[in-house]
Parts: sequence; C-alpha cells; structure tokens
Amino acid sequence: MPQAPRRLVLALVAGALSLSLFVPVGSVSAQPRVELPDFSELVERVGPAVVNIRVSEKVRGGVSINGIPEEMLEQFRRFGVPVPNQRRGAPRGGDDDDGPMRKGVGSGFILSSDGYVMTNAHVVGSADEVIVTLTDKRELKAKIIGSDQRSDVAVVKIEATGLPVVKIGDSSKAKVGEWVMAIGSPFGLENTVTAGIISAKQRDTGDLLPLIQTDVAINPGNSGGPLVNLKGEVIGINSQIYSQSGGYMGISFSIPIDEAMRVADQLRAGGRVVRGFLGVLPDDLSKEVAESLKLPKAAGAVVRQVTEGSPADKGGVEGGDVITKVDGKPVEKAADLRRLIAAVKPGQKATLQVWRRGAFKDLVITIGEDERSKRATNADPDAGDKSPNPAATLGLRLGDLSDAQRKEAKVKAGVRVESASGVAAKAGLREGDIILSVDNVEVSTVKQFQAQVAKADKGKAPLNLVVKRDDMVSFVLIKPSR
Repeated sequence: MPQAPRRLVLALVAGALSLSLFVPVGSVSAQPRVELPDFSELVERVGPAVVNIRVSEKVRGGVSINGIPEEMLEQFRRFGVPVPNQRRGAPRGGDDDDGPMRKGVGSGFILSSDGYVMTNAHVVGSADEVIVTLTDKRELKAKIIGSDQRSDVAVVKIEATGLPVVKIGDSSKAKVGEWVMAIGSPFGLENTVTAGIISAKQRDTGDLLPLIQTDVAINPGNSGGPLVNLKGEVIGINSQIYSQSGGYMGISFSIPIDEAMRVADQLRAGGRVVRGFLGVLPDDLSKEVAESLKLPKAAGAVVRQVTEGSPADKGGVEGGDVITKVDGKPVEKAADLRRLIAAVKPGQKATLQVWRRGAFKDLVITIGEDERSKRATNADPDAGDKSPNPAATLGLRLGDLSDAQRKEAKVKAGVRVESASGVAAKAGLREGDIILSVDNVEVSTVKQFQAQVAKADKGKAPLNLVVKRDDMVSFVLIKPSR
C-alpha cells in the first residue's frame, strides 16, 4: 500500500476512536440496560411448594399395541413419542387383575397448606396408588380428589398441615416475550429448574383451554409442574410438548392457571366439573364465506348443524347462523364458542349474537348441561347404587344414539358410551365408543342393552361386546361383578 493512503486510513481510524470517547453521557443513559434475570430467588421462594408425584397402576385387560399398555401409549402420545400404528384405535379385551404394574412420574404444586395439590389429569390417570414426595423428602400417599380429562387438570390430597404453598398469578396478564420458569421432575430428576420466554398465547392445542406456548425445556416428568413468572406467581401448569423424537424440541405448552383454578375449585367442591351445553356443530369462518355473507369481519363460528331438542334448537339457533358473541364476549372461531359455552352454568341463560341473512340478531338461550360432566370422575359407579342398573355394575354410563349420531358413525344400531370406569374401563372401553351388540344380540337402545346384560349368567363366561371406535370394530370381553 502506498504511504499516503495508509496515513489516510490511520487518520480515519483515529478520528473514529476519538469520537467514540466523547459520546454525550445523556445519549448513553437514554438506552435502557437489559440484564438477564436471576432465577435463584424465585427458586428459593417457589421450590418448596413443588412436589414429585409417582403413580402405580395394575395393567388390566392385557396390552394394546405391540405389548405396550394403552395407558403408557397415552403418555407417549402426549409427549410426541412415535407409537406403532397397528390397531392403534382398537379397544383391548380381557380383564387380567394379575397383570404387571404401570409406573409413572410427574410433578405438582401445593395449593393449600392442608395438602391439596394440583397436577395434570394424565399424570394420575386411574392410578391405584399416588405417592407425593415433598422437598424435605417426606413421602405421603395421596387421594385423587378429582380428575378432569378434557382440561387435563387434577387435584390430589395428602394428609399434612403447615405446608408451603404457591402464589397464584393472573395468566390473562402474561405477555408474549416475558421470562418464565418451570420447576418439576423431568425423567424423575426432582427439583429441576428450566427457564425461557412465553412464545405465544391462546394456542388451540387443547380440547377446551387455549394453552400458553413457551420455549422452556419441558420433558416427560415435568407434567403437572408450575410455570412461574418473575414475580414468583404460578401462571400455568406444564402439560404438553411438541416433539418428533419424544424429547424437548423447543416448544412446550402450559394450561393457563386462571382456567385451571376454575376446574380445581369444582373438583375440590364436588369431584367433577360441570360444563354448559348448547347443541350445535360449529366450524371456523373463512374470509371468503364472511365476505359472501357480508359480515363486517371474518370472525365467528358457523353453525353447521343444530341437534334436535337441544338448547340451541329450543332457543331458535338455525343452521348457517354465524355466532359472533356469547354474553358480549367475542367469538373469533369455533374453539372460542365451545369454551365460552362450557363456562356457562347449566340452567343459566346466555345471549348469543348471531349474524343471519345480513343482520345481527340476539338469541336468549337456556344452556343445558354437557352429558360428559354428569359424573364424578373419581367416584366408584357401584358405590351406593341401590337400583338394579346392569350398565352401572359394569362401570358404564350409556346414551341412546340420535339419528344424526348414527349417520355420522355410519351404524344402524348401537348405544354410545358416555363414561367408563370399573370393569368397563379395565377392559378398555372409553367415552365415545359405540357398543353394537352384547353376546351376539344387536342393541339399539340403552334399555335393550340393560335387558341383555341382565340375562347374562355372571358366574360363567364374560360378556362379549362388539365395539366400534372411529372406523374400527373390535371384540371386548367384560366380566360382570358377581
């Protein structure tokens, strides 16, 4: 390089350095200084109220897929672990009370000093034994107070007093981008702390609840543990991850604590969750359809079908209506309608704003009760049952199929399983199954089912049920109680 240009370059560099030394103080202080949070104080404050939960359950009714129990497969599916496709949807048969034990691990957090603990429903399932381990290493047996599969929230109770408790926050005030922390027992490693930020809110990955998405490292065993903000408040329950390998891949989901506490309060009060029922088949509204209907914006739930005799039918809802509000709360999509209706107390009136033939119209509907909420999830169906109810002795609550349901399921006869517990659950039956026949006799109504079961000789062979689940038909054997 020639001498003159080299001197010019050096002069320019020196000038830039001299300018950087004389930046006004005010301009530096105007830029806020961002520091990474220190979670150590939060861990000391919240950690003692986080517990490890171990469950054990006798695997009854054989295996489901390639020797893997159905209950374990459900855990795999929730955490994204690939499972075999062979006969994945089929109910399993048999009732082997001497089978192997299923063991599982999860997390939870203490709601009250007298021992109420919140966790996920999929953590406790229908466990025969639940053991809660506190941070002081005490191990206490827990009783399942209530478990709600649709929200994936459960409450268990341990006999202890003076326990440390968490502080409940307001998940509606959580913001995308804010720091959060999780405490739990991934892979059984107790008191493990991970941190990240809220990535999104209102994710429609749950049945009823809009979930909080984070990038906090969550793995199997973290389920049921708290999601904590920088104020030390619990704003969610860690519940799911998105994964193609079974391990953490940067996306995890938590149940908003506002919704979870509503469920927990009902579980503590009565062991079950009561939800409202409208009786429509809703669908999302596309932009093209909204424009064709001359709606102001593409928001609302299109009514594809109205169930005959339902609250919606009685209240004047019509197919093709677009429901835009429930009691003044906006309905952006079908999932919003389901959640808002579920939150209405059965018997209470709700005002629906619908868009019909180019104009808004208000309809006042008396909300019914969701059939799926009419049983206590922790109750023994045989306990206290004085009436001769053959289905109840099997742990079944059944419902007749409407013409629309038969058409949708593509069956000519059958009864729908509304809930299954006891020997029915052990045999693999679950909500939504359709029982087509009992001991080779076709059944079209619950009354026919009851009559056929009553004829069975309880001391001999088990009942042979033909059951349809989705598009698969299977045989299920049930041994009635003697």
